[in-house]
Amino acid sequence: MSLTRRQVTVAAMAAVPVAFSATGAAQAKEQRTLYIAGDSTAAQKYADAAPETGWGMALPFFLHKDRRVANHAVNGRSSKSFVDEGRLDAILALIQPGDLLLIQFAHNDEKTTDPTRYTEPWTTYQDYLRLYIDGARARGARPVLATSVERRKFDASGNAVPTHGDYPAAMRALATEEGVALLDIQALSLALWQKLGVEETKRYFNWTATEQDNTHFNPPGAIAVARLVAGELLHRRVLAPRDVCRLDAEIPESWITWPSPATV
Repeated sequence: MSLTRRQVTVAAMAAVPVAFSATGAAQAKEQRTLYIAGDSTAAQKYADAAPETGWGMALPFFLHKDRRVANHAVNGRSSKSFVDEGRLDAILALIQPGDLLLIQFAHNDEKTTDPTRYTEPWTTYQDYLRLYIDGARARGARPVLATSVERRKFDASGNAVPTHGDYPAAMRALATEEGVALLDIQALSLALWQKLGVEETKRYFNWTATEQDNTHFNPPGAIAVARLVAGELLHRRVLAPRDVCRLDAEIPESWITWPSPATV
């Protein structure tokens, strides 16, 4: 699937933070924006998908109001298909010097039977990630890599099991090679699922009366993962203490809202 020029433009404008449309250009430039390029685990969800929640929906709760989030993550995309559909270009048309580009892909890169999305960890996956890194840097923005959040999977002994194969290791190696900040969300989320255990983790994923989804989150899960992301942004010195808030605070589930489905 490829997007028309109009669809890319509309998608890009839909993801622009409210502050950009409501303030003058001078004020907008003073406000650093964190752009998210990723898949369904991070993406904005709408009313027809509730209670499914992307962690990108909860990330603003942990950032001060002058640190905007523009969530361009989209269901089903890989590092390859996101580029091929023009979605990276849409971000690069908007991103400004001093902004951040947070990149999380692997869930769909793993789909070996789908040539439109599959990438090989140590070759094409890294090649596509470099497009994001180079594109951000060329515009004076800072790229940040995030290993993919883990699925909910346990072995017979109740141990949380990694599911992303070589992709996290390939991203870690690329981050070192390119000198890019790395948020190791895969390792942190795996440790969190291990701590919570088999039954308690069900409260964090999109388990409903009709669905047992071990990949996507509900509000508590999205909030928990967003907290990991914000904590790593601080720990890795991508953001300063003044940029983050509520890292140790309870976030009400009611803060999560699902707007009406987007129309393009």
